[in-house]
Amino acid sequence: MKHDDIASSKRRPVNMSIDTGIVAAAKEAGVNMSRVTEAALRAAIKTERERRWKEENREWIEAHNRWIDENGIPLSGLETL
Repeated sequence: MKHDDIASSKRRPVNMSIDTGIVAAAKEAGVNMSRVTEAALRAAIKTERERRWKEENREWIEAHNRWIDENGIPLSGLETL
């Protein structure tokens, strides 16, 4: 899935099973279940993509952190103007 897929404004009907009590409470509260579901899915997708990226790049991240531990942060001794 590309990053652009999340921002699509097209809508597609889907079937979902949701606890009847939650559906009733959402309707009573005037909550737009489609929008809330979209927002929750966007957040879950973002979290999973970040987790996968970190896992795929774990070796590089660890090597980079070791280098920083051994050498310090580059340019950290320079004073700001």
